[in-house]
Amino acid sequence: MRAWRVEAYGPYKDVLRLENDVAPLRPAGAATRIRVLAAGISFADSLAIAGKYQVKTPVPFTPGSEVCGEVLEAGPQSRFKAGDRIVAFGAGGAFSEETTVPDGFSFAVPADIPAGDAASLVVNYQTSHLALIRRANLQAGETVLVHSGAGGVGTAAIQIAKILGATVIATAGSDDKLKVCRDAGADHAINYRSQDFVAEIKKITNGKGANVIYDPVGGDTFDQSTKCIAWEGRLLTIGFTSGRIPEIAANRILLKNIAIVGLNWPNYQFQNHKILDDAHADLVRWYGEGKIKPVIFATLPLAELPKAIDLVLSRESYGKVVV
Repeated sequence: MRAWRVEAYGPYKDVLRLENDVAPLRPAGAATRIRVLAAGISFADSLAIAGKYQVKTPVPFTPGSEVCGEVLEAGPQSRFKAGDRIVAFGAGGAFSEETTVPDGFSFAVPADIPAGDAASLVVNYQTSHLALIRRANLQAGETVLVHSGAGGVGTAAIQIAKILGATVIATAGSDDKLKVCRDAGADHAINYRSQDFVAEIKKITNGKGANVIYDPVGGDTFDQSTKCIAWEGRLLTIGFTSGRIPEIAANRILLKNIAIVGLNWPNYQFQNHKILDDAHADLVRWYGEGKIKPVIFATLPLAELPKAIDLVLSRESYGKVVV
């Protein structure tokens, strides 16, 4: 089978190699071998290829962690069977024609959901579901600020926040991306490059601030967010795409009774897997009801994986890029 391989860590343009005769692994125990229908691209993929991700995959390996596929062969303890359609996360190997995934990271998905959409429902939407519902306890009538609203997790967060009955304010860095935010359901969109988002949030909320702030950026964005958060607000720490892990003076937490809430979504697999199953069931139902729809920027063939990663890292893309 064809698969992209990494023999040594380094920049993806230098170390990725498309090989034509990679032998597929047989599933053992609670696992399946799947025919890959679509794979999502994330910023983390480039880090894994470079050996800079928080968990290093031993070389050689096939990267790719978000996948939709059809089960070709099921291990003896698997809950799936040949012909089932599943989505999976975290096992690696998605950038290939076939891969093997453990049941623990896999979820059944209806056949009528397009493969690109299905592959995009796992990381972005489960992250936003657990962040807004379980960690921030977002309530109908509250205001949520979504940073990087045109990104994959951002568009997912906007859509889910609207389902929950919130007023959504999103930030983005261009007029085109502001339109993406509005199309996803944002009630207000702020260009953080040309506008002071702190002042704009205060204006929109009549000085009260946002009840929940969804921050996948960190750095200066986190620092500024503490200035426009409401009394008893919850600041969700989703990631640090800015490259800087922020710090906060504890007196700011005390003065407004705010909560700094983290989300390490993959660890629910080990701590309480039922939470992930329940979230997935919500997402599939909402998709069927037309309440959520992954925003796909581009779909490329497997052979053009480096170009797909280019699109993600260029910051020109929005939503999700899939191969």
